[in-house]
Amino acid sequence: MSERLAADVAVIGGGTAGCSTALHLRWRGASVVLLERGLCGSQASGVNYGGVRQQGRALVELPLARRSRAMWNHLAELVGNDCEFAATGHVKLARSDTDMAELETYREAVRPYGLELELLGRNAIRARYPWLGDAAVGGSLCADDGQANPRLVAPSFARAARQAGADIREHAAVTAVERDGVRFRVATANGLEISAGALVNVAGAWGHEIAARFGESVPEAVIAPNMCVSEPLPYFMVPNFGVCGGGVYVRQISRGNVIFGGGRGVADRESLRAYPIADSSLDAIRQAGALVPRLRQAQLIRTLTGIEGVMPDDIPVIGPSRTTPGLVHAFGFSGHGFQLGPVMGAVLSELILDGVTPTPIAAFDIGRFAPRTD
Repeated sequence: MSERLAADVAVIGGGTAGCSTALHLRWRGASVVLLERGLCGSQASGVNYGGVRQQGRALVELPLARRSRAMWNHLAELVGNDCEFAATGHVKLARSDTDMAELETYREAVRPYGLELELLGRNAIRARYPWLGDAAVGGSLCADDGQANPRLVAPSFARAARQAGADIREHAAVTAVERDGVRFRVATANGLEISAGALVNVAGAWGHEIAARFGESVPEAVIAPNMCVSEPLPYFMVPNFGVCGGGVYVRQISRGNVIFGGGRGVADRESLRAYPIADSSLDAIRQAGALVPRLRQAQLIRTLTGIEGVMPDDIPVIGPSRTTPGLVHAFGFSGHGFQLGPVMGAVLSELILDGVTPTPIAAFDIGRFAPRTD
């Protein structure tokens, strides 16, 4: 038996961005139905490294990241749970003089955005973090960055949205979506039929499928970041770490486990499955051990990965549809959307209800992938 619902806004996707959008829309009085194929936070929002990082982002992402960072400070007030967020700092390590020059250039480039970074040379970084190995010759510290538990964030936003009056439907895979000229019509595999005045596409690695139904073809691929978890160790590593040029990232949680990763697993977008790869895990172990020698003797207790959408230019699609009034996109966060999740609710609700957001998003316009006509 089918169930028919009507709402001001339908949201497709129950990651942090979608759940935050539902919450922000309810705060402003709009009725919302959110549709999630599985459980809220079961895809990239809940299966990631957990870094709350501004440092190292493309400059066009920094206005979003700065606004989102302010929201992380008040997560407990927003959703009733701090989601284990802690401003532990983030260090991007240099493994060569060339890397150090890159870090210095980046520090100057981000100053106009209000992001302050502290450069640490070979002696300074050894004094600050004596447990680092010889592979690290320096680094850049963003003391304002941090980390959180990704398993908690999207479900906490979903719970808060429900409490605010949003209709959150899990296990509701979308099978049809169209606009009849006035309203959007959405159908799900379990018999829901939704009529909505506006539609938000936050479908993650499947966002391109929704966009394509409205004549907007974009080349969204998938990645599966390969991650590992160690046994609990005595707590010693306060900041979380990445490296210039990528390759490995490491953080320790207060319970003692070290979470680290590098390389890629296998992502099967059709079957909704992702698998770690032993070779990627072994390489991450080697690189993490070179940076933090005491990890070489740690026991590995788990490997994991998830499916994340990635765009060719490594920045997401965010903004109004070019073909369909009332449709707004936010997908393809390319492996660094966790920190941006909370702010996406504010931005997308502004786009839906006001038609504009004060945060610059022009660089993320879906039109950048439109075929050239010249």
